[in-house]
Amino acid sequence: MSRLQIPKTYKLYIGGAFPRSESGRTYEVATPSGAFIANAAQASRKDGRDAVVAARAAQPKWAGATAYNRGQVLYRIAEMLDGRRAQFIEEISAVEGVTAAVAAAQVDDAIDTWVWYAGWCDKYSQVAGSGNPVAGPYFNISVPEPTGVVAIVAPQDSSLLGLVQVVAPALVAGNTVVVIADQLRPLSAISLGEVLATSDVPGGVVNILTGSPAEITPWLASHADVNALDLTGASSLEWVDLEIAAADTLKRVIRPEPGLPGRSLDRILAFVETKTVWHTKALI
Repeated sequence: MSRLQIPKTYKLYIGGAFPRSESGRTYEVATPSGAFIANAAQASRKDGRDAVVAARAAQPKWAGATAYNRGQVLYRIAEMLDGRRAQFIEEISAVEGVTAAVAAAQVDDAIDTWVWYAGWCDKYSQVAGSGNPVAGPYFNISVPEPTGVVAIVAPQDSSLLGLVQVVAPALVAGNTVVVIADQLRPLSAISLGEVLATSDVPGGVVNILTGSPAEITPWLASHADVNALDLTGASSLEWVDLEIAAADTLKRVIRPEPGLPGRSLDRILAFVETKTVWHTKALI
């Protein structure tokens, strides 16, 4: 007897859980030829606000973890992603219409990206920080600190790799993330949420929304509890208006850029603030 197929339900990933959209809406995900694959949750602005609340609650503990520990957690994500490599290859092949070899190359690059950023967790501060020369018997030290909650629009032409390349660098310094996935190809994003949920990543550190960036992004841009806005995947939106909305709450903004962002130390430092500390030298 043939078994009845059990289609997967793709939900949101907020606060370490997998809720449906509070609006109850879904949308169809299809192959490039139009064949139906699955339904995905269509996030609302309320879901966006819930994700920001979860990210804010998780941020102090994540930032307070040692750099070495954050590196271990990011490396664990790579391990778990590698263990589910076949699933991601299948999903990417279906939604992007590419061969298994092309999909495998994307998955392998995503795994390598997690490893690359894991290695920077206990090293970036040596690049971004410094001991400053001053006139007087003082130590003057500049120390990098996380910006806080980062809202991200992932590249809208890459189901997995683009998402990883914008999320991973924001986590290195201790930021938490609310990310809007590729609207047409969201399956790997939620599957990545399942990887995160089993990779020692505290709930709320990464929150994944699926649906329309045009609907959700303006609310994240103007949200007073979001500290930075990454518009890498927002080139098709009125991103100048989003910058204006972000300016009302003094958010740091990364503008849209063509192609995938790749791996870069600059992306880590984009979400870092510098604190300078003075300390008196002991006089003998």
